[in-house]
Amino acid sequence: KDELQKQLQELKNELNTLRIQKVVGGGANKLSQIRVIRKSIARVYTVIHQTQKENLIKFYKGKKHIPKDLRPRLTRAKRMDLTPHQKQLRTAKQERRQRAWPMRKFA
Repeated sequence: KDELQKQLQELKNELNTLRIQKVVGGGANKLSQIRVIRKSIARVYTVIHQTQKENLIKFYKGKKHIPKDLRPRLTRAKRMDLTPHQKQLRTAKQERRQRAWPMRKFA
């Protein structure tokens, strides 16, 4: 992590020098370098955030409550769907009816 932070700081410093050279009137290859540096900074940020998220997922593994951004996205319908336990529950009236008139067996 410290390595990534150090690399990020170096890239930012380099970007600042390139921007200054742009204002002063640098060459065309210096201007094209700005884009490359910006993309490199984005890559470093991506790696930092991915490792952070992985660590958080490990931390919350097995816990009762998980932050919403770490939960599976799915669709709204699937998120709101009943759990298997909730689906198998029956009301007292349903139980009584089932006992009184069970499913008929043929053959």
